[in-house]
Amino acid sequence: MSKIRIAIAGVGNCASSLVQGIQYYRDKKPTDAIGLMHWDIGGFTPADIEVAAAFDIDKRKVGKDVSDAIFSGSNCTRAFCPDLPPSGVEVQMGRILDGFSDHMREYEDKYTFVLADEPEPGKTEVIKILRDTNSEILLNYMPVGSEEAARFYAECALDAGVAFIKNIPVFISSNPVWAKRFEEKNVPLIGDDIKSQLGATITHRILTDLFKKRGVKLERTYQLNTGGNTDFLNMLNRHRLVSKKKSKTEAVQAVAARRIENENIHIGPSDYVPWQKDNKVCFIRMEGKLFGDVPMDIELRLSVEDSPNSAGVAIDALRCAKLALDSGLGGVLEAPSAYFCKHPPRQFTDDDAYHMIENFIEKFRDNVREMSDYRRRKGQEITVKG
Repeated sequence: MSKIRIAIAGVGNCASSLVQGIQYYRDKKPTDAIGLMHWDIGGFTPADIEVAAAFDIDKRKVGKDVSDAIFSGSNCTRAFCPDLPPSGVEVQMGRILDGFSDHMREYEDKYTFVLADEPEPGKTEVIKILRDTNSEILLNYMPVGSEEAARFYAECALDAGVAFIKNIPVFISSNPVWAKRFEEKNVPLIGDDIKSQLGATITHRILTDLFKKRGVKLERTYQLNTGGNTDFLNMLNRHRLVSKKKSKTEAVQAVAARRIENENIHIGPSDYVPWQKDNKVCFIRMEGKLFGDVPMDIELRLSVEDSPNSAGVAIDALRCAKLALDSGLGGVLEAPSAYFCKHPPRQFTDDDAYHMIENFIEKFRDNVREMSDYRRRKGQEITVKG
C-alpha cells in the first residue's frame, strides 16, 4: 500500500495528538489497538499516514522538526507518545490573516502565541510546498473564528488538487458554493467542524435522540464547556464564536423530535480555566416531560482530554479521504462528513451516519487484495473499482 501523505495547517494540540497517535499505533496489533474506531480502512492502518508538510505562525514552532514542534509553544495536551523520532519535516511559516486573536497578547507567553516575524507565504508558495512534498490531504487545524485563514487554505487545497479536511467550524463543506467548487475540480472535501470521538456534542446528540425515541419531550437544555488550552483562550473573543456556536447548536437541534425554541437551548464554550490545560469539562442539563406530563431532568458531567478525542476521529477521516482520492471521488464526501463532523451539508442521526460510514468503508474492502497485488506487480497506483 502507498503512504498517506498529509499536510497540516496549524501545529497545535490537535495536531500534536494526531502525530503522536500515528507513532503510537505504528507497532500495535489490531487486538491491542485500544481507542481506534477502525484499525483498517481500505487496507490502510494508522502506520500508513505520514506528515509531508506543516504550517504554523508561532515563532516557537516555525523552523522546527514537526516531532519537536508538537511539544513546543503553548501546546499542552497529554504526551502519550513523547519519544518521537525526527520526522524530517520542518514547520513552515503559515499565513496569519485572522488566525490570531489580538486579545491573546494580554496573556503570558506560555499560554499564547509568539508570532513569528518571518514573511508570510502567498497562495502560490503554499501550493508549491503542497506539490513539492507530494501532499495528498490538507488538514485545517486553525483556531476557531479563522474565517479568512480557513478559506485561504481551502483555496490552496483546491488549486493544488489535494483533499481538504475542515476540522474547524468555518462553513466550507456546508456552503453550497464551496461544495460545488470542490465537486467541479473533483477534489475530496470532508467537513465541517470535526466531532470528538466521545465528546460533548456527540454525547448530547445521543441523549437528545434517546429522548425522541423514548417519547420524552425535550423542553430545555444547555451544554457548558470549560478548558485551559489555547482553543478556549482564543474563544474568549466572543466575536469568533458565531460559527462554533451555530455548529454545535445545530448538531443537537438536528436530532431533536421538534426544534427547541432558541431561548430554551444554549450550547457553547463557557470559559477559559488555565490550569485545566487540554482537559475539557462539559456540563449538560436536559429537562423534559414524560408519561402523564410528568417532569424529569438529566445532569451530566463529562471530563476528557480534548485533543486526543479529536485525533481519534481525524485518523479515520484521513483514511477515508485517501480512499476517495484513489477511487477518483471528488466533492463533499457525504458519509464521512455526516459521521465525523458536527455541521455536514446534511444532518443525519448518529445511527444513520454510522451505517453510512460503514457502507462507505465496506465498498472498498473487496478491492484491497486486488489493489495490493496489482501494486506489487506494477509498482503504481490503480483506481479502486466501485
